[in-house]
Amino acid sequence: MTDQAERRPRSPRALLIIGTIALLGALGFAALGVWQLERLAWKTALIAAVDERVHAAPIDAGNPALWTSFDPDADEYRHASVTGRFDNTRETLVQAVTAYGGGFWVLTPLVTPNGTVLVNRGFVPPDHRDPSTRDAPQGNVTITGLLRASEPGGAFLRNNDPASDRWFSRDVTAIATAKNLSPTAPFFLDAERDSDAYPIGGLTVLTFSNNHLIYALTWFALSAMLIAAFGYVLWDRRGRA
Repeated sequence: MTDQAERRPRSPRALLIIGTIALLGALGFAALGVWQLERLAWKTALIAAVDERVHAAPIDAGNPALWTSFDPDADEYRHASVTGRFDNTRETLVQAVTAYGGGFWVLTPLVTPNGTVLVNRGFVPPDHRDPSTRDAPQGNVTITGLLRASEPGGAFLRNNDPASDRWFSRDVTAIATAKNLSPTAPFFLDAERDSDAYPIGGLTVLTFSNNHLIYALTWFALSAMLIAAFGYVLWDRRGRA
């Protein structure tokens, strides 16, 4: 009796339920695969666009027209330069982790005829956070680097604290308010490396993870596995009929 019960074919209702679940699951996994292919196309285009911006001739970061039209999606990582005078008395240290270890970004206001551009002069380790341990450019200078979008709020589980001058992200608006900078460009400029002295510039991360093809193939494989599993159920029912 037990063997006969085990060999009894599944009812049409059971097959309908199993088939519906398998179909919905397969469609869901396939949809996720298509979404990852769309993300792959977007990421590939982004990498190509950033590479083009980085190697293009520098634009004027002190141009007020750029300040009003700045679009992070279209303008971030553009090669730019700006001329002005550093206000070293109002620099801001932002906690950072780089290839050189933990430390701080040194963000210094660069005063131009049209207003202020925050310049990320580069990285310093904790023992160089004191301005007296590093050079402070005087007079008019021209800085070349990459445009970067503001980073509002702070870092993961750590909020910026302007009142205590503790910063975990390069929040242009908050820093400009805390340091009484006005008017200020809505972006900051990651300065290129021009010497071996601190701060160390030119540390902009320009590599973007691009695993979307692997993710897409994984979702499509799961979809195919569900279809194959349901096919096995049908084959098994036919063998038991």
